[in-house]
Amino acid sequence: MTVQSPGKTPSRKQRLQEKQRRQLAVVDTVDKAEVKVRKAEAELAVAVVEAVEMFGDEEAASQGLDMPVETIRRFIDLAAAEKAAAADEEVAETP
Repeated sequence: MTVQSPGKTPSRKQRLQEKQRRQLAVVDTVDKAEVKVRKAEAELAVAVVEAVEMFGDEEAASQGLDMPVETIRRFIDLAAAEKAAAADEEVAETP
């Protein structure tokens, strides 16, 4: 927060700077939350893949997890994409 002397209104420039500072702080908070969401989705995708393996198939996992088959498939696709991305990174790092 900007320190001001009592009775003195902030200039347009100061108001704009304060507004921009608050906006940037909010954008930063959203960016951090998005990273957490992506990480949580990736972890959930791995857990769903394990559940499908344990239950035997997508239908059984759907019933056991009380999750629509479409959602199960979305997480399977997400896990496959994460695995492919990790493999691509590993290949890129190998000289």
